Amino acid sequence: MNRRHFNWPNPPLNIVLVEPEIPQNTGNIARLCAATGSPLHLVGPLGFHITSSHLRRAGLDYWESVTLTRYAGWEEYGRPEGGRRWFFSTKGRVPYTAVDYQPGDALIFGSETKGLPGELLAANADRVLTIPMQVEHVRSLNLANTVAIVLYEALRQLNITPATK
Repeated sequence: MNRRHFNWPNPPLNIVLVEPEIPQNTGNIARLCAATGSPLHLVGPLGFHITSSHLRRAGLDYWESVTLTRYAGWEEYGRPEGGRRWFFSTKGRVPYTAVDYQPGDALIFGSETKGLPGELLAANADRVLTIPMQVEHVRSLNLANTVAIVLYEALRQLNITPATK
């Protein structure tokens, strides 16, 4: 993994996708992880094959720059070393901007159609965050957009800026 262009902790943040369903979203998120040096954790079951051409195409040629770990299910995932876990849901009441992110935190997102399981949200109620939306009839944002919004807010808080070339 090449992080020489950026001045940030190693690793800054972990991106965790629980049961993602759309390969293009996961590929776009992988590309985001490559650009930020953030490890990507895929918690199954996945709604696609990891060899999907749609997944590879969306991630372009950045896959070799992504630290990717796969898990059969939530129980296998456990907890990343040294970081806290933040869960993102439309059911959350605390805005994603209301917490102070720390290097090593895990940013956890659910599937595109179901979100995170209710029991997982209930067990971690004090760590469930949301992106407030202005229009009531819009249920949610695209998963890849959501991850980008949250990840870049966390990086902003950590004062991570591009290094000069």
